[in-house]
Amino acid sequence: MDNVLVISSSENAASSIIKLVKEAAHCNVAVAETGIEARRMVGGNTNYDLVIINAPLSDEFGVELSEFISESSLASCAMIVKADISDSVSERVEDFGVVVISKPLNKVIFYQAMKMINATRKRILGLRDQNIRLQKKIDEIRIVNRAKFALMQYLKFTEQQAHRYLEKQAMDMRKTKREIAMEIIKIYEN
Repeated sequence: MDNVLVISSSENAASSIIKLVKEAAHCNVAVAETGIEARRMVGGNTNYDLVIINAPLSDEFGVELSEFISESSLASCAMIVKADISDSVSERVEDFGVVVISKPLNKVIFYQAMKMINATRKRILGLRDQNIRLQKKIDEIRIVNRAKFALMQYLKFTEQQAHRYLEKQAMDMRKTKREIAMEIIKIYEN
């Protein structure tokens, strides 16, 4: 983790959390005191890896803020709440992937939660990257198929001939099949 945002209306709690975070991971830590300030910071240019909300905040409890963070950023989110309400808060935010940690903070449990959050984050980012690669592959297949259909329609190629033509052109011209397909689409679909 490189960038962490700690949201706490209490300066003492914020400094304790920052100390624990810096012991658990060497990272940059920013602080916000209110939900409004945190929303502005999360929506800004800084990409936070983890956002920790020490609930309640002065302007809101923090549940809606955790949902906002989970939906509008790639940051992992953790909420620190009193032990007697941790189960009910957890039920409300678990569908958003928010981890709830009970107060008072136990150093060992906090470190374990940080490790779990980091491992989960790495897994999610890996899946996101895989999804992006698959979306690009699907896009390429669609473009190549459009080019094949154009060749079949206008030059009366069979699908096999169109496929072979695209592959041969790509090899001969040292271009990707996608580039050749785009050129064919420009010629025959415009």
